[in-house]
Amino acid sequence: MEPITIVKSKVAPMDRADVDTDQIIPKQFLKRIERTGFGEFLFFDWREEDFYLLDRPEYAGARILVAGRNFGCGSSREHAPWAIQDFGFDVVIASSFADIFRTNCTKIGMLPVVLPEDDVRTIMREALDQPGIEMTVDLEECAVALPDGRTVEFHIEDSVRDRLLNGWDDIGLTLRRSEVIDAYEADREREGPVTTILL
Repeated sequence: MEPITIVKSKVAPMDRADVDTDQIIPKQFLKRIERTGFGEFLFFDWREEDFYLLDRPEYAGARILVAGRNFGCGSSREHAPWAIQDFGFDVVIASSFADIFRTNCTKIGMLPVVLPEDDVRTIMREALDQPGIEMTVDLEECAVALPDGRTVEFHIEDSVRDRLLNGWDDIGLTLRRSEVIDAYEADREREGPVTTILL
């Protein structure tokens, strides 16, 4: 996965609370076995609704999505963050996230940022009132430069921050310890049939 350090981008608004994973990526699109190709179906059932703004030209290329509280609730489908990332977002900002959704985001290199509700509403207002407005999310400093000029800090666990800054997914973390794993495999007692090739 790609590292995340500083994301400076337009902000796209999804001004709804309790957006569940079936709304993010409806069940009929979960037939793919790859992680890609889900972005075109993001919020599919809402595409004709007045509140859906993500396809407007002013928000084209936005890498930051701002959303209402409890974003990503519902089923634990990992396809939801895949769809958001495949659509082009690197950061999702909300006042709260469903736990499994939040974890699934960090596992694929997407940054979920929790900010106080008042600050989220400020960002949402600015994104709605001034389409195309930009802001900066700095993972190195754990800070968000709001459109109104203020800087707000956010908390993220050190281990998750390190993973995202370095672009380490679970496989990458495992490979970082390959020498220790190889030593263990070489030293452990082998009773019964050997299922690996010894060189």
